[in-house]
Amino acid sequence: MRKRDPNLAPLDGVLIIDKPLSMSSSRVVEIVRRHAQHARTGHAGTLDPLASGVLVLALGRATKAIDLLMATEKRYETDIDLSAFTTTDDREGEREEVVIATPPTNAQLIETLERFVGTQLQTPPAYSAVHINGRRAYALARSGQAVTPPPREVSLLSASLLAYEFPIARVALRTGKGFYVRSLARDFGKALGTGGHCATLRRTAVGPFTLEHAHTLDQLPNPLDASNLIPLESALQLCGKLL
Repeated sequence: MRKRDPNLAPLDGVLIIDKPLSMSSSRVVEIVRRHAQHARTGHAGTLDPLASGVLVLALGRATKAIDLLMATEKRYETDIDLSAFTTTDDREGEREEVVIATPPTNAQLIETLERFVGTQLQTPPAYSAVHINGRRAYALARSGQAVTPPPREVSLLSASLLAYEFPIARVALRTGKGFYVRSLARDFGKALGTGGHCATLRRTAVGPFTLEHAHTLDQLPNPLDASNLIPLESALQLCGKLL
């Protein structure tokens, strides 16, 4: 990997990107790293290609604080399609249609959603980046193996129904670290007796960093300089962390 010219001024800090659809988080890192003239760059919490929104990038010395930046809560808005399950728990996978005689009511959705608030065991999607016997779950699933990642403890801090017209329920979520919105969509549908998968997913905040702080990739200056970044100390203070 090409290294930054040591004669250039250090580039340390945090950059918030509004990740576009159909692009991987690692691809965003590659683009930003080029704009940063090959400064060390990493992301604090991945977003799936079919998700958009807040992606926190750490550059230079800030990469050592990625774990602290990742430990903050996240906010999402998602459209959950109740008409089918899918193999990936989002719209990319093969659909398994569910016949529903009577669609659930708004009250049923709200009551069911509230059951998921709190700390719980959640099974990640088969197509996820969790490790199973040293391999990524998605790699095993793509090879045709039956994959059931082990459940893990996660927290859903709050959930609210924003809009509903069957089969789409628009939901706002505030989650802890490691929470899979795709798993919630699947489990929500199972609890309702319907289908359930993420039709859309947008991350609106990571800790204190919101879409208001975010740059689109088209807006990024080339080259980046320190004035484009949130200083690491300021970012950690915003997150309520101590250096």
